[in-house]
Amino acid sequence: MENANQPTLANIMNLGTGFWASKILLAALKLGLFTKLAQNKKMSAKDIRNALSLKCTDRHVYDFLDALTAFKLLNREGLMETAIYSNTPDTDTFLDKNKPSYCGGMLEMLNNRLYTFWGNLEEGLLTGEAQNEAKRGEDFFGLIYQDQDKLREFINAMTGIQMGNFIALAQKVDFSKYKTLVDIGGSAGLLSIMVAKHQPHMTCTTVDLPPVEPIARDTIKQYQLSDRVKTRNIDFFTDDFPKADVITMGNILHDWDEEKKLMLMKKAYAALTPGGAFIAVEAIIDDERKQNAFGLMMSLNMLIETATGFDYTFADFTRWAKSIGFKSTSILQLTGPSSAALAFK
Repeated sequence: MENANQPTLANIMNLGTGFWASKILLAALKLGLFTKLAQNKKMSAKDIRNALSLKCTDRHVYDFLDALTAFKLLNREGLMETAIYSNTPDTDTFLDKNKPSYCGGMLEMLNNRLYTFWGNLEEGLLTGEAQNEAKRGEDFFGLIYQDQDKLREFINAMTGIQMGNFIALAQKVDFSKYKTLVDIGGSAGLLSIMVAKHQPHMTCTTVDLPPVEPIARDTIKQYQLSDRVKTRNIDFFTDDFPKADVITMGNILHDWDEEKKLMLMKKAYAALTPGGAFIAVEAIIDDERKQNAFGLMMSLNMLIETATGFDYTFADFTRWAKSIGFKSTSILQLTGPSSAALAFK
């Protein structure tokens, strides 16, 4: 009988080699494997090799495709020379670039930017400095706002991954007492759009910097909600927030240090009508800091990207909210590791 307390190397090795699995998925996405399989439905390893211009040995093509099968990202009939591969329902839905349900934008950014930067995590921990383009004296966020194509790509990466959370928010929060919502840092406007779509009595405004507005307007138009979802330009550091019954922030607070978090929450409090609600959508870390590993990793990602930004627990959020004057707080589980932290005026 095995001793439950017997030391085992399995978990350590699974974590240590975790980047192998990540890179296999990211490479498959970048090579266009899932989109190609969606077009052809089923393909042999030889056909995939030719379609993707792979020059490695046959054995390594099988290894690559069978690893994806082991990860439940591909279906397979047969073995090696006789194998026929196809997408799973998940990869066919979310990783085919030709479908409107494509959510690979975030994965693309992980591969193109963050994979390299995370290789410098030790340096970030030792120096407390950002490890992204800032090390080369470049302002990534400043640069993307100057290029509409890059900005649109970045926004698609950020918002596509949040769609499930925004739908859950729109369906789970009791909006019956409210009429107006303002989403600060609203990007493409999807949070406002989902609330307007699922709550027909709500009028929403998505707020961001001027270069974002054309992208938000296009998205709103696609959903045919221009009558109830508007856009507005502000700099949320220097301008007052528009008045509203509900003020939301999706993955905004975690970008900043505690001082700036409090400043943004104070602005939200000032702009809310009496009885209004401030809602932060984030990968809220559990109070014991033991369960939500994704939230903890996202917080370390803020070290990589901003040096001083961090993700937080619901206890942190409640402490900040009460210090500002909010009467009460609550938390609502959304999808995966994400939650909505609510503070009521």
